[in-house]
Amino acid sequence: MSWLKTRIVARLAVVAALAALTAGCFQPMYAERGLDGGPGLRDKLAAIEFPPVAVPNGSREARLGVAIRNELMFRAYGGATGAPPTHKLVLNLRTSRLSVIVDPATSLPNIENYGIDATYRLVEIATDKTVMTGSSTARVSYDIPGQEQRFARQRGLRDAEDRAAKVIAEAISTRLASFMYAGT
Repeated sequence: MSWLKTRIVARLAVVAALAALTAGCFQPMYAERGLDGGPGLRDKLAAIEFPPVAVPNGSREARLGVAIRNELMFRAYGGATGAPPTHKLVLNLRTSRLSVIVDPATSLPNIENYGIDATYRLVEIATDKTVMTGSSTARVSYDIPGQEQRFARQRGLRDAEDRAAKVIAEAISTRLASFMYAGT
């Protein structure tokens, strides 16, 4: 029995030694300074400009564009304002709605899916060169309770839009942080 205990202790010692050797290889993504002593990720994200999304004023997409832009700015700057911009994010949106379940008696939808397809590109301001492109998709569903509740469909749609906008903003900000940290 002591042979088995000795073997387990030896394995644990090897694992601990390997962990100690690699402990200095990692750095938090949001550290104050980079590995080379340069600016940290927060400073790099603060130098991204988020221009308004090019959508028709007064449309549902305009409200979504503002919501996504505000969420991106908050994720990049926090409660502060941005630094002098070195990059700008150009964002395009496309929305869709799809009836998933239709009531056979009334031919009215009971459940709908709402989707946002966003394409974006990060442009270096000094050279006007696109340094990163990407796309993000969000699909959310919402219920439409019977005809007795007149505004339930509109409220459900608006709530679905807000949830989809948050998903899009989270995906884009994660991709931006990855690009600014790693440079690829």
